[in-house]
Amino acid sequence: MSGKAIRVINIRAKRKNPGLRPQHLAGLRALQKITNAEVRGDFIGSREIIFKPKNIEGGQFTINPGTAGSISLIIQAILPALIFAEKDSEVIIKGGTDVPWSPPIDAIRYVLFPALKMFGINVNLEVIRRGHYPRGGGIVKLYVERIKSPLKPILLDEQGEIRKIHGISHCVRLPKHIAERQARAAKEYLEISGYKNIEIKEEWYPKDKDPHLGPGSGIVLWAETSTNAILEADSLGERGKPAETVGREAAFKLTEQIKRGGAVDVHNTDQLIPFMALADGKSIIVSSELSLHTLTAIEVARRIIGAKFTVFGKRGEQGKIVAEGIGLVPG
Repeated sequence: MSGKAIRVINIRAKRKNPGLRPQHLAGLRALQKITNAEVRGDFIGSREIIFKPKNIEGGQFTINPGTAGSISLIIQAILPALIFAEKDSEVIIKGGTDVPWSPPIDAIRYVLFPALKMFGINVNLEVIRRGHYPRGGGIVKLYVERIKSPLKPILLDEQGEIRKIHGISHCVRLPKHIAERQARAAKEYLEISGYKNIEIKEEWYPKDKDPHLGPGSGIVLWAETSTNAILEADSLGERGKPAETVGREAAFKLTEQIKRGGAVDVHNTDQLIPFMALADGKSIIVSSELSLHTLTAIEVARRIIGAKFTVFGKRGEQGKIVAEGIGLVPG
C-alpha cells in the first residue's frame, strides 16, 4: 500500500504468552509473500519485527499456521494489502473459523464483507470446512478483487429502524438439536426484547457426512436496519455450556449494542478503521461502544498511514469517529 518500512516493538508484551503466536506469524509471512517484503523477527515469541514491503503482486496463495489459529484475524491482516495488489487474488486459509477471542467466520462473510462494499471493495468467502478450537481443521477460500480507484468514504452515523434480525446457528460433530436449541433460545430472547422479524438459519451435518474435526458450535446474529447500520453479535459453544446459554448470550449482546444507539457495533468498529484511513475523503461512523482495539487501530493508522482521526467520546461508551483518509491510489 504505502510502501513504508515499519518497526514494531513490544509485541503482545503484557500477554501471558508474549510475542508472536502461530496465527500472527502466519499472517506476517502471508503479508511478506504478498508484498515481497524483507522481514526480521519472524519467529514464534518474537517481540519485535521489521517489515520492509516492496510491490504487491496478488495472485494465488495458501496460508496454513498449522494450528486452530483464527482465520478471521489472518484475513484482517492481509485484506488491506490485497485490495491494492496488481491482480485479483485467491487465497486458501487453514486454521480456525470459529475460535475464542476473534470474529467468527460468519460475522466476516455476512456482516463485514457487505459493509466493505460501501468503500467499493469486492471480496467473497467460501467456507469449505469449519474449524473449532483446539483441533482446528477449518478451510476457507478468499476471493479479492483489486480496486481500480481510491476507496470511497463512508457515512454510518444513524442506526435507523431495525427491520429484521438474521442469524446462523451451527454445530459440527454434535447432534442436530444443539444448533436448534441455540437458535430457539436466541429467537425467544429477541422476541421478549420486542423484535418480531427474526430469521435464524440452522447448519448441522449428519454423523456419516460430517467432514469436520470438531466438535464445536456457535451462533452469529446481525440486524438489518433502514440505514444499513452494522450491528452484529455472536457466541461460541464450549464443553459444559448449554446450547440455550449460547443462544441467549448472543441475543443479549446484540440487544445491548442496539440499545446503545450506534450505527456500528463495538467489534466491527475497529475492523473499519484501516479502510477509513485509506479512503479518499471524510468518513464518519458512530460506534455503539469505543473499545481499546478501536483506539489502538486509530493510533496505528495515524502513525503508519498518516490519516487524521478525531474521536468524540470515551472508551466503553458510544462514540463518533471522523477520519480524513489519505485517498491512496491503487498502483
